[in-house]
Amino acid sequence: MIVELGPHRYDVTTRALVMGILNRTPDSFYDAGQYWDFDDFLAKAEKLVAEGADFLDVGGVKAGPGPEVTEAEEMDRVVPAIEALRERFDLPLSADTWRASVARESYAAGAVVGNDISGFADPDYLCAAAEAGASVVACHVRLAPRVADPEPEYDDLVGEVSQFLSERAQWAVDSGIPGQRVMLDAGHDLGKTPEMSAELLRRADELVGLGYPVFLSVSNKGFLGALTGTEVGDRREATLAAHALGIGLGCRILRAHDVAGTRRVADFMSAILQYRRDSQ
Repeated sequence: MIVELGPHRYDVTTRALVMGILNRTPDSFYDAGQYWDFDDFLAKAEKLVAEGADFLDVGGVKAGPGPEVTEAEEMDRVVPAIEALRERFDLPLSADTWRASVARESYAAGAVVGNDISGFADPDYLCAAAEAGASVVACHVRLAPRVADPEPEYDDLVGEVSQFLSERAQWAVDSGIPGQRVMLDAGHDLGKTPEMSAELLRRADELVGLGYPVFLSVSNKGFLGALTGTEVGDRREATLAAHALGIGLGCRILRAHDVAGTRRVADFMSAILQYRRDSQ
């Protein structure tokens, strides 16, 4: 399987890519604005690159409920950050946004991926990506970003998530985005109980069966804490275990806070998968 991120092309048959998370938010669930200062943000980016990130993801609005962030505010947070990273690193850059306007400006600044947790709710989102030659992440969400969903209900969790993502992937292809530039994200913790998120992780191979690269965004998330009885700052081992399981089931893009640990897991799993492939 091939993944394309702008001009970069990766064979992920036995390899998983590691996306380093960079928050331009003062209220992130994980770092709570620890890297809000721009110099701290850039130092964090340098650290992630040194630890082996394949590409970097910049987000200006957290996924969960919180104070309103206007379009202008999100632009101010994300676009200059993309520009600064493009000047410093020769790595693909991703804009974590559900606004087509922010995505478009991010592409102009150097981003080559649109990571959209809304499932392409903005009708101009895919057109903006296609015009820029960008890749996209299609993510499942039951309601919408930033909307609390404490009691989600599904008749067939995996079936409904798969249908949603298959439909969104087809939207992307129909908009002129090649399949190698479309990634699927089950949206763990987005309109799912901890048990539902765990079920989606255990059955990730069913999403892989849709034929697109599967993007795994579980790093330090709430469902891992619920399953292990740990707080957000103590979920490293659970996250790495989830990454190893995801790779074994076919996930090939890992969105990570702990790039160094995830890089080691990804490289180890790659060696195992390559050995098994060579032995057949």
